[in-house]
Amino acid sequence: MTDSTRADLRPADTHAGAPRGASAPSSGPEAAISAPDTSAGKTFRIGDRVFSAIATASGAFVVALIAAIGIFLLIRAIPALQVNQVNFLFSRAWDTRDPNNMSFGILDLAWITVASSVVALIIAMPLSCGIALFLTRYAPRSLARPFAYLVDLLAAVPSVVYGLWGFLVLGPVLRPVALWLNENLGWIPLFAQGNVQPLGSGTDVFTAGIVLAVMIIPTITGVTREVFSRTPTAQIEGALALGATQWEVVRTTVWPFGRNGFIGGSMLGLGRALGETMALTIILSMVNAPPNYSIFDAGATFASKIALGAAEFNNNLQVGAYISAGLVLFIITFAVNAIARWIENASGRGKA
Repeated sequence: MTDSTRADLRPADTHAGAPRGASAPSSGPEAAISAPDTSAGKTFRIGDRVFSAIATASGAFVVALIAAIGIFLLIRAIPALQVNQVNFLFSRAWDTRDPNNMSFGILDLAWITVASSVVALIIAMPLSCGIALFLTRYAPRSLARPFAYLVDLLAAVPSVVYGLWGFLVLGPVLRPVALWLNENLGWIPLFAQGNVQPLGSGTDVFTAGIVLAVMIIPTITGVTREVFSRTPTAQIEGALALGATQWEVVRTTVWPFGRNGFIGGSMLGLGRALGETMALTIILSMVNAPPNYSIFDAGATFASKIALGAAEFNNNLQVGAYISAGLVLFIITFAVNAIARWIENASGRGKA
């Protein structure tokens, strides 16, 4: 092969004049990337910092607000607790008419509050779980959406309407059920005769718990429905591909995935029930006798006691007695919501 032939076969050096080490400009599809606009980058970083500062300040404000409420309740409650003549946690007395000789305890208040809320939770949890499963796994899409809206609308009904409904309508309907429970299970203290006469008049914890159950169903159902709907599609399709029925899909995939979310939603519903005021004031405030620790008792919850005692709010010590009860309710509600948040976080870590 001649020198001229080798020259023809050798690629032409189009950059012979370029200095050594310089990169050759590309004429192909992979063109050089131009440098980013630094001014635009600075603007983005400033906006990101502003948004981060606003979000941080908002979170800090909420924490500070909750702490301020707790400190306020504690400061106002301490003077009244110092002059209390009985044990605040275990006494059944409540007499704050004389600021110089006050006797107030929360034992009965705690019983009525916890009993009505637990009855509501026992009724609402299975119903809410069933509704959520129906809407996410069984109902056709054309029915699931309007039915979900209908359930959510229950949360928009004023509590005073629920109270009137429970007192005037639901109470008389439940009278045969209350009589049957007392006659057949009266040997159990929980179903024994309470302080309401006559039995089954609809002004007891039994009726109040059912009303509360209807009120908290939207809360529990909303959280549970959202968790169930986020079950990984691959797991559901895999179970169906293996021949599982709808119930087996729910039992092996949907329920294990959403169980912790359901429990967290139930705790949120419990917090809602503990703080209910107007409905329970209407249903339970007809009796002043001390309760017998039965579901057929009536009386006052923490919230309704504070509402009914507003006429005595003319002395700092008298106000402090009711604020003490409010402090206990604040602590209980805060603890319940903290447990719900912890359960949701634990559920999220388990799925990660």
